[in-house]
Amino acid sequence: MMHRVVRRVLLGAGWCALLTGVLGIALYLGGWQRRELILLASGATYLMLATVVALLLFLTARGWRSAAAAVIVLAGVLWTQLPLFVPDSRAATGAELTVLQSNLLFGGADTNALVDAVGARDVDVLTVDELTPEAVDALVAAGLGTLLPYSYLDPGPGGGGTGIYSRFPLSDPVRHQEFVLGNLSATLTHPALGPVAVYAFHPLPPTADSVVWAREMSAVDTILRESSGPAVVGADFNATSDHAAFRRLVSGDFAAAAAQAGAGRLLTYPADRTWGPLIGIDHILVSGGTTDHISTFTLAGTDHRAVVARLRLTP
Repeated sequence: MMHRVVRRVLLGAGWCALLTGVLGIALYLGGWQRRELILLASGATYLMLATVVALLLFLTARGWRSAAAAVIVLAGVLWTQLPLFVPDSRAATGAELTVLQSNLLFGGADTNALVDAVGARDVDVLTVDELTPEAVDALVAAGLGTLLPYSYLDPGPGGGGTGIYSRFPLSDPVRHQEFVLGNLSATLTHPALGPVAVYAFHPLPPTADSVVWAREMSAVDTILRESSGPAVVGADFNATSDHAAFRRLVSGDFAAAAAQAGAGRLLTYPADRTWGPLIGIDHILVSGGTTDHISTFTLAGTDHRAVVARLRLTP
């Protein structure tokens, strides 16, 4: 009798876990605009992991039919996650370009440490979000202009400012008007590549307005699909790879540098908690090239880890 009760408990718990995994897949697939669903979708992978727990519970209870159902759902989970861990098989060729993306948290990040990172990693392009006028002055004082003498900046109070810094000349600056916060682009002239489009995006977070976030992610998609030639993007998209809105951005000519490198889920936020970061909302994208290496690092004074990628671009 006791054995039968334990078996039923295990099966019941297994089905609860399996339904949690199914919910994770549904959140991954859906193009949600409701705030609560968008936020849940940020961590859809964590919900999907419950499928593994379900399978173990079913096997322990010897519930073979339930285990077969869990295997089917687990196949769906692997279909969503494995591509992130499989590096691009193409050989890395072309001119090297190192890109660093950082959210400065209302300009409060350690600007000296950021400039040190630019020098140590031989960064060619730096994109920054939440760039304040005070942060601009601090970066100048820290010597960023010596390393990256060209820039297109749109600083502002709070979290609205954005900037592009470059080792190479910039032209054709554009502040895209479809967005609440600063979203910029410019053309970099590289000695070996010629023109390279550079984008710095920062859509409004869904916690502020989920409808605006969805609309701005769609605007980013439109802008990138109109881009031609080699291009790089540094962005705090306020979106993870579990969001359909983000995956649309990398369904055309652009690819996520992390996915190209097979780096898996690069977690960047929140970086100022002992239990974080839990999700990856800071990204580097590339068109017309491949990724040699990508990594993140902690920057004092901000709640985002910075992302740096070594890319290879071809004209």
